[in-house]
Amino acid sequence: MAKKKMTVLDFKKFKEEGRKFAYCTAYDYTTASIVDESEVEVILVGDSLGMIMLGYDTTVGVTLDDMIHHIRPVVKGAPNTFIAGDMPFGSYQESPEQAIRSACRILMETNCDCVKLEGGSNMAPTIKRMTDVGIPVMGHIGMTPQSATNFGGFKVQGGTPEGAAKLIEDARALEAAGVFSIVVECVPSGVAKAISQAVSVPILGIGAGPYVDCQVLVTQDLLDMYGDFKPKFVKHFAHVRKAMVEGLNAFHQETVDGTFPTPEFSFNKVVEGYEV
Repeated sequence: MAKKKMTVLDFKKFKEEGRKFAYCTAYDYTTASIVDESEVEVILVGDSLGMIMLGYDTTVGVTLDDMIHHIRPVVKGAPNTFIAGDMPFGSYQESPEQAIRSACRILMETNCDCVKLEGGSNMAPTIKRMTDVGIPVMGHIGMTPQSATNFGGFKVQGGTPEGAAKLIEDARALEAAGVFSIVVECVPSGVAKAISQAVSVPILGIGAGPYVDCQVLVTQDLLDMYGDFKPKFVKHFAHVRKAMVEGLNAFHQETVDGTFPTPEFSFNKVVEGYEV
């Protein structure tokens, strides 16, 4: 039996009921179909595809066309999973009008369920304009990868009283602007807990400890597919990279040994013009 797909309204309902949920990434049809078969409720097609899929050092080089190209097959592959599409760097910072145009392109050309964009109080006026015209927006504060160079790299945020207070202020501003949920990335557990208590919308934590409404991880990280890089907050729930390498090596060995293919995997006779 297929799982029931979440809606925007379910996010707040889950928080009110104290019901936790899970959120991972997908960037292609096959991965999306696997997530759809799982019990994970939400997929992000993140601009992290810059590093995961395209080999970039940061997310900054990802374009709006890149995002649309990757979101579209994920939507097709995961019809029973709520799908958020990331707004990449340069697609919304210029003006509310630019943000609305970019978000409308993503929603109309991919049929995903919402857009996500980075920024706190500084982006609240833009987000308010977006939600006022009916665009479902997921916020993102804390360590925001698109502006990571301003923080000196990928570092924990909100580690001082002033920093924590600013994150709470940002979350409240985003809630007032109409977001239905907020990703909080790389902040101390206690700060994430305070943020969650300060707003009525769910907090989706990645590297934000246990006191949030939803846990977020990159699929390639949680399945140990991405190689040697492992952030502190990532737990490996499976070791898929190792299994894939072992499978490829087994295929190679049987190829050079001549033990593959056997008759079971070969066409052996012709029936009505077709070899079977």
